[in-house]
Amino acid sequence: MKKSLIGFYIGITVLSILLIIFLATGSWERFYSAEEDEEARTRVITVRESSAQSETAYAQQAAWEENLNTKIPLEDTETVIAVLNKESEEGFSEEQFVVYLTNNAQNPVFITFLSYDERTRGYRRMWNAPVAATRVDTITLFSQDLIGDRNNCIIITGMNSANEHTMTIFRRSPGQAANAAYAKIAELQIGGSIVIQEITRSLAYQQGITSGQSFNIAAYGHDTASANILDQIEMIYSYSFSSGRYEQTRVSRIPGSQIEQRRLAELLSGIPGVFENFIYDLWYFVSPQGTIDTEHYIYFDPVNREIIFYSDEVQQVFLWQASTYTRYGLYIRSENISINTLLRFIDIELESLDSIRLRVNEDVRLRITANTTWDGSYRRAGTANVNDAISRLLPAFDAHYDSSWGRIQFRSSGEYSINSSGNIRSGRYVFYNIENRELLELRPNDGDTKNRMVYIVENVAEVMILSRVRVGTNGIQDLLEPPVTLTPVHE
Repeated sequence: MKKSLIGFYIGITVLSILLIIFLATGSWERFYSAEEDEEARTRVITVRESSAQSETAYAQQAAWEENLNTKIPLEDTETVIAVLNKESEEGFSEEQFVVYLTNNAQNPVFITFLSYDERTRGYRRMWNAPVAATRVDTITLFSQDLIGDRNNCIIITGMNSANEHTMTIFRRSPGQAANAAYAKIAELQIGGSIVIQEITRSLAYQQGITSGQSFNIAAYGHDTASANILDQIEMIYSYSFSSGRYEQTRVSRIPGSQIEQRRLAELLSGIPGVFENFIYDLWYFVSPQGTIDTEHYIYFDPVNREIIFYSDEVQQVFLWQASTYTRYGLYIRSENISINTLLRFIDIELESLDSIRLRVNEDVRLRITANTTWDGSYRRAGTANVNDAISRLLPAFDAHYDSSWGRIQFRSSGEYSINSSGNIRSGRYVFYNIENRELLELRPNDGDTKNRMVYIVENVAEVMILSRVRVGTNGIQDLLEPPVTLTPVHE
């Protein structure tokens, strides 16, 4: 009996020690939360279209795929294109809208609504609907209060396979179940462009006291009754509270400029490179009064795949990612070289052989509702008296310098080379002025357009002192790197 008690106590002691070890090492978590550790993530696949134009659309795919995780995984045959998160009407959870690509040849692009289900205590798909846009590199997804009742509409814009601009709009139906909460209130497809005509709403609306005025939607298409290819028809769509949809309320004819028809047909033929080469230049903003603003210009560089915006002494450089030809010109998708989440979609229409019209839409993951200052007409720099503005770009020259990088040679062709112990690096350079400060930009020939270097130049006698900076939407920012001294070599 005594031996049995001793064995019992020893067994209890051993089990206690094992239990303490089990709890201390955290092994219990493997059993307790085995199911919770499984995290479902949607597979993000790079989609490629068969056309040659789309090859550049994914040069910066990593930035575009940012924040494409969905609440629940989609099917294996579905590829995420865009994701929009918004607070639910009740304010207790987050809703999610996902635009995705399918293998459906007739309707390749769909949108789905993911909402939290109290019954299952998890997210599930409430509905799926096709959208008009099909070219994935042009699609944007955002929400906006179009009607003025603070019930944000879900808006999908982009282009289809016929290179038409499209806009699909969904609006929440009050009092409906989650699987029928959103209804399609507009879907437009047109060869010209589509614009939401935003207006300033009253202070009472801003303070949440009253409703605001509904926004109209303007669609611009070709005037089939006119022999001039540039003549357009403006169609205005207004929201009808009786039908719950946008309906056409007005049609106006807009005469185009009378230019040489053969040259016009060539530029708008859609042949790759023709329209891009046409806009390869410096363009200045033209006010509605016809005056030229030499402090507000855009430079299109299809060779280096860049677009440079200059205004208020701030230069913004965008990478030219993809081009899609439209009936009236070109639609460009670009990305800011300093802020890779800042996308800019540029719709260019031909006005004459010396002028173009731009409509610019910015996507910074949050919809900017203010009208962009870049919208309007632009004239080619060669037709204006722009000598003062052109002087901002300083001339190239021939010179040799010694520096901590090695011996650097600047050539009058705009090229440079750096020889460091026999290791030669080369590229292109440009001197220019911003905010009354001289800048030097070096662009290495390494194929990486983001690997550019910008420096503030201080001239002391014949010596140049270079301080590394970043030029972006916030102006010139010092990167606080050690300066580089360039001492001239007289040969």
